[in-house]
Amino acid sequence: MPHPFVRLQPRMGRRLREGAPWAFSNEIVMDAPTKALPPGSLVNLQGDDGARFGTAIFNPHSLISARLVSGNENEVLSADFFASRLGEAARLRDAAIGVPHYRLIHAEGDFLPGLVIDRYGDLFVCQIGARGMMDAVDALTMALRKTLGARTIVIKGDRLTAERESIDLAEPLIVGAVPAHPRLTENDLAFAFDPVGGQKTGWFFDQRANRAIAARFARGSRALDLFCHTGGFGLTAIAGGASEAVCVDASERALALVKESAEVQGVAARVTTRKADVLETLSDLGADRFGVVVCDPPAFAKTRKDIEPAARAYQKLARECARLVEPGGVLALASCSHHMDPLRFAELNREGIRKAGRKARLIATRGADMDHPVHPALPETAYLKFNLYVLS
Repeated sequence: MPHPFVRLQPRMGRRLREGAPWAFSNEIVMDAPTKALPPGSLVNLQGDDGARFGTAIFNPHSLISARLVSGNENEVLSADFFASRLGEAARLRDAAIGVPHYRLIHAEGDFLPGLVIDRYGDLFVCQIGARGMMDAVDALTMALRKTLGARTIVIKGDRLTAERESIDLAEPLIVGAVPAHPRLTENDLAFAFDPVGGQKTGWFFDQRANRAIAARFARGSRALDLFCHTGGFGLTAIAGGASEAVCVDASERALALVKESAEVQGVAARVTTRKADVLETLSDLGADRFGVVVCDPPAFAKTRKDIEPAARAYQKLARECARLVEPGGVLALASCSHHMDPLRFAELNREGIRKAGRKARLIATRGADMDHPVHPALPETAYLKFNLYVLS
């Protein structure tokens, strides 16, 4: 059956016409039939001038009401549709990353809004953020098995959007058997992770290249990994020659995975974990000094109203972390809040480092690794900021 048409208000949809894949609720003619469409409906999106944009996932209750999935009208999210997108995405990652442990689908960056998939060999973790993708999960599962040989598929909801998108996924869905001790490979290192109960998909591949860069400066020095999650920066620093890595996080489960990975890598004697609130414990480190300090906090600015409190927190972290870096050491400061502008983030870092009485040279400004493509018309997909400084 043809999809119903959803139309834009007159003179609306500027970003859509410039290539962005979104239409907002105030841009759409919300007449009674349109309002009555169930969340997740597939619709044909049309401009008031007759311009045709293709097939979109539609939700009349969401601020972003229409998310384009195809330039073709009446597209169906079938197994063949997903197989084509998955195959294209895998070819890109295999060329860019090499080993089959990567972000396979990065939502709008791979033209599949509301869907994130991380690949760990033949284990795939899917994070669903749009009702239309949840409705197509059987077709997606079939395509993952047929196209990429998936043996285990974990399907998780996005807590931030579950209510708005009418996604009822309180517990992960699991297809196949999850290994008793899952392992992933990154920068030639084996790590333990939790694909079912872990944060998001269980790992953050976006910092892969940044971990390797920070580790270049670790030889013969001590490394401090703040908001360490499962210890990617700290353990990569050990592989780079650090004499010790101190990993700090508030999650006991995450720190248990740090210890498990250290055992797997044979470096447990050189890894120290500390369960603590990072913002509260920085002053407790006292006279401790490190050759490499990495601070990779969770998103402080999840909405625009959070920007100013987040700015204060980022500046405080830069100040307190700078005090812990030995002369000639490096400080890595990251933000995954897409609402935080990169230039402002750099300015907050600069001011924090200055208030610590340190001088700095900025030697790298980076984003996410190549398996996290940015949609050129959607700057919101360029969320990660990673600044590396040498301090004196």
